[in-house]
Amino acid sequence: MLGKQHSIVFHLFDVLFNIIIIVAIVAAIRTFLVSPFQVEGNSMVDTLEHKQYIIINKLAYLIGDPERGDVVVFRPPGNPRKHYVKRVIGLPGDEVVIRNGKVSLRTAGSDEMIELEEPYLNAGNAGHTYQHPPAGGNTAEIRYAVPENGYFLLGDNRKGSLDSRSFTASDGAPLSFVPRKSVKGRVWFVALPLTKIHALELPDYGF
Repeated sequence: MLGKQHSIVFHLFDVLFNIIIIVAIVAAIRTFLVSPFQVEGNSMVDTLEHKQYIIINKLAYLIGDPERGDVVVFRPPGNPRKHYVKRVIGLPGDEVVIRNGKVSLRTAGSDEMIELEEPYLNAGNAGHTYQHPPAGGNTAEIRYAVPENGYFLLGDNRKGSLDSRSFTASDGAPLSFVPRKSVKGRVWFVALPLTKIHALELPDYGF
């Protein structure tokens, strides 16, 4: 009888130990490798849609840095409890210029200003990137000098996205750039719905 009780206790301990190991492995994967995320809102249409489930690759930014064109999940300035998803446009050292509804870049170390070709913008957003408010149609020129360890991010739905054009600090002061530490991962692929499963590809800007 005593041996049977010992066997049951040992079996329960073995089950509990395996559960702990599994939970630890899942937690490690979600923390350091990949993690699911649900899109909220329409700021990234047509690339991502409201309520789609996406998988983000965290490992990419543990061993490297965000690239121009990456779609990323991050914590926005002034609201560190939330997660947003936007596209990286300006890298550290870049100058980003918005004028006449278009985005131009002077990349770090270059003297040439280049108008950005953005094939992921739909017909309603192509040529309609304005300063805040995004749907205001203000064609005046505005410049952003991206600081070291900062990134300039825009939603693909340029007329309906809160992004680097409108981010503010907790005190309401403009804060256009997202710190490197706030970028949590690169969107790897759309997981749900099943009819929309696909991987996201890095756009070729030609420079």
